[in-house]
Amino acid sequence: MEPSSAGAGGNSLASVGPDAQKRRVCYFYDPEVGNYYYGQGHPMKPHRVRMTHSLLGHYGLLNRMQVFRPHPARDIDLCRFHGDDYIAFLRTITPETELAHQHVLKLRRFNVGKDCPVFDGLYNYCQSYAGASVGAAMTLNLGHDIAINWSGGLHHAKMNEASGFCYVNDIVLAILELLKYHKRVLYVDIDVHHGDGVEEAFYTTDRVMTVSFHKFGDYFPGTGDIRDIGYSKGKYYSLNVPLDSGIDDVSYQLLFKPIMSKVMEVFRPDAVVLQCGADSLSGDRLGCFNLSIKGHAECVKFMRSFNVPLLLLGGGGYTLRNVARCWCYETGVALGQELPDDLPVHEYYEYFGPNYSLQIQVSNMENKNKQSQLQDIKCKILDNLSKLQHAPSVQFQERAPETKLPESDEDQEDPDERHNTDSDIELYDHKPLKDSTRSRT
Repeated sequence: MEPSSAGAGGNSLASVGPDAQKRRVCYFYDPEVGNYYYGQGHPMKPHRVRMTHSLLGHYGLLNRMQVFRPHPARDIDLCRFHGDDYIAFLRTITPETELAHQHVLKLRRFNVGKDCPVFDGLYNYCQSYAGASVGAAMTLNLGHDIAINWSGGLHHAKMNEASGFCYVNDIVLAILELLKYHKRVLYVDIDVHHGDGVEEAFYTTDRVMTVSFHKFGDYFPGTGDIRDIGYSKGKYYSLNVPLDSGIDDVSYQLLFKPIMSKVMEVFRPDAVVLQCGADSLSGDRLGCFNLSIKGHAECVKFMRSFNVPLLLLGGGGYTLRNVARCWCYETGVALGQELPDDLPVHEYYEYFGPNYSLQIQVSNMENKNKQSQLQDIKCKILDNLSKLQHAPSVQFQERAPETKLPESDEDQEDPDERHNTDSDIELYDHKPLKDSTRSRT
């Protein structure tokens, strides 16, 4: 992509409709992910991913993508970012042993407790969502245009610490996988909460730029000041867009599009990771923004239009029916498919009453983001970007991935030909995936 064309890239390609440019899209889903349970009263519910998957099936979108069941991430994969002691702790801790004397200090050390509880299958859950994100990154390395993992996007986890319902930072692991074949990776976060774990991991490098649009102030995790811009070689490669409560579609896009156009022009990434946390939607149980589903999805549409390999991940989102609506609609955007508003009848249909529609009504909450404030934020961010040299040059050498190739999902393939997930087969050749016979857009 030439710098001169990158700035206008968001408007150059139609993302939906009959003239949409086709993309090779793959989708990662573990049928077990909806069974994990953080505990009674906890707002994080992996069941939302199962609800999303059901909607995708009944809208006919699964037949338009290559569907993979991910390999669980191995210790060696998780320890590419996380500490050995931390991963060993997650692997061994159980609800039955967490109060044992030898674990009490470690629970405090690794910040595992109320927000990040110990529950049955915790480590398997981490392996599942992290394995899906790393596998999705691999498919981009191998030639797909868009890869999707709605179970991922857990952006708060630190190298040696759980945080904000997140145990393993699948995003960091996926970006590390992308960096094996891509010189520069852009990370964009539209969760209502600041993407602190990802920013921290890449704060001193110029190979990864992080851009986070989030509520800032007296709000978890309390980081993401506009003055936090990176350090050393990473100076100006961390961008934070601090917002106030009640921001609506129009105000959000007044910032998102010009900022991301300039980012694409100056940084010129070889791959983009977009964290699509749905807690920035209107009416979220923990959120405080006022975005519609179409307004939220406009970010996906815009980043898709640059025609750069794109990894779409989940994240926050605590009003389950709206999370499923959002990620289903955004899967349609990735595929270039406009979905009818009337929801198809399916096993979770009653969750979506009384209107049973795909879109949601935004509230009449006050937008506390004044136009003058938004303009000031935009000017500061664009000024920081102007201090960057175009597309940093790096020494770069392709290397073989260490992670396993994911397998096609059992619902899409002959069950008698399924791969043994315990296989030690790994990829050593950088080859494009063969075209699927399934239709894609």
